[in-house]
Amino acid sequence: MNTEFDILNGSILVVDDQPVNVQLLEQLLAGAGYTQVRSTTNPLEVAALHAEHRYDLILLDLKMPGMDGFQVMEALKEDKHDKYLSVIVLTAEPAHKLRALQAGAKDFISKPFDLVEVKTRIHNALEVRLLYKKLENYSKLLELAMQQSTAEADEARLPQTARA
Repeated sequence: MNTEFDILNGSILVVDDQPVNVQLLEQLLAGAGYTQVRSTTNPLEVAALHAEHRYDLILLDLKMPGMDGFQVMEALKEDKHDKYLSVIVLTAEPAHKLRALQAGAKDFISKPFDLVEVKTRIHNALEVRLLYKKLENYSKLLELAMQQSTAEADEARLPQTARA
């Protein structure tokens, strides 16, 4: 199971074109004990930042100039290294919630922020993301063990002369 330590050390990227929102979320997260928080006000940087840092959670504003949150999610989907991308969208427009979920967001946070709700949704999203990563690692270990076991069984079946 994920410990609180694991969750608080999950890497988070805050993306919002409004510096005041970025600052508010950074302060909220720091106050809640999160230690790996980065941010950008430039949506064009998000895909490259994620490719470099592999964030556990991206808090993504939907309404931004140059590239909106929907376009950012599309760009993130092009990175095939991440099978489970954890994105929580930030929106003041209720009509965008369903569209965001359909576009791949795992959750949403309404603006203006309810700070208790924000902390709870972030905690839950990180917990699910970290459980997914543990499951993925366990699956890889299991696959390696199966390959090794199969190789050993094949070797045991070879005649003594073929092994020499």
